[in-house]
Amino acid sequence: MTILTFLALATFGISTVHAAANGTYTYDPNNPNALPVTWQDGQGGTNRCGTGSSPTSMCQNAFMNSITDFCIWAPPYSDGHNATIGETERDEVAYCLKDGYGTRLIPDGTLLGVHWVQTPDYVQITGEGDFTKVGIPKGDSGGELDPHGADGNGNPIGGLVFGNSFGGKYIQFQEWTSFMSDTEFCFRACKPGANAAALCQHIYDVMGCGWNMPGNYDSGYFESCLGDTGEPMGVYGGSTFYQGGPATPPAHAAPPSSSCVRVASLTSFTPLPSTVSVSSSVTIVTSGASQFTYLISTAFVSSSTSTSSIASVISQTGTASPKSNAGPKAISSGNAWTAATFTVLVGALVGAVLAL
Repeated sequence: MTILTFLALATFGISTVHAAANGTYTYDPNNPNALPVTWQDGQGGTNRCGTGSSPTSMCQNAFMNSITDFCIWAPPYSDGHNATIGETERDEVAYCLKDGYGTRLIPDGTLLGVHWVQTPDYVQITGEGDFTKVGIPKGDSGGELDPHGADGNGNPIGGLVFGNSFGGKYIQFQEWTSFMSDTEFCFRACKPGANAAALCQHIYDVMGCGWNMPGNYDSGYFESCLGDTGEPMGVYGGSTFYQGGPATPPAHAAPPSSSCVRVASLTSFTPLPSTVSVSSSVTIVTSGASQFTYLISTAFVSSSTSTSSIASVISQTGTASPKSNAGPKAISSGNAWTAATFTVLVGALVGAVLAL
């Protein structure tokens, strides 16, 4: 082997190790198992998570896509006492709002107020909830989670964060920061670039959500907004504050936001059923000297495991008529009942699908 060949191989080896140390990975929703089983020493969970959600999943991939498609970090175990964020920060696993990532699902009723902001440089989600439902002990004031622990590994060890809100294609957020407590959460993931590390700074671990990520934390509603990029946490003009200093400056003001859209509710959900079909029948009811014709329509929703009748609409399709005109009637184009039947049936079908 020549010296040049040796140096070339050595250089390749160094660059490969460096890439692995930084955790540079691509998430492909069509091939999620292309991710490694683990990638950091001491990792207790996995990054090769498949697609099936499970309450015992040890998946350590989090996703930041939208207000209806995001994840949080929470303890992998709890008896209600010994799983504070400080005690489990190295081992946290992902709880997601949407199925399909191989994670645990955020239980319905956990999120009490959620506010998503998409900025040119990061996405941020803030809010309140009952996070005892994901194993955080009641009364835990929480702590910070980020990819830069004291030993160079992440908190959690091996945690990866991906998102598709910048252009629709998945990217890896190598710089991100999150705080979790029993009642409050915040998560910011920074778009790769020169300002990513500063905008997702991780050295202010005792300052909490409001100081690190100014924004809306109101409970009682869920909204998605566009926003301006805020000031880097801890940077005030030409000076930088360091935690533990003699005086702590106030948090930056929350940057302006606009184009806010409210979402009625946030619940964890599985993929939509494979088929929705409608069965209709005509029924003639005789009452005294008159006959009424009714259309009875039922929506059948089929999944991989069952078929359910979940929406029935009964509507009059013909006006009262003498018995001598017995038999189903053709519906005239001007009949108001026709429009009502169509409207109610469509509404029932939409409600049926959304209910799954």
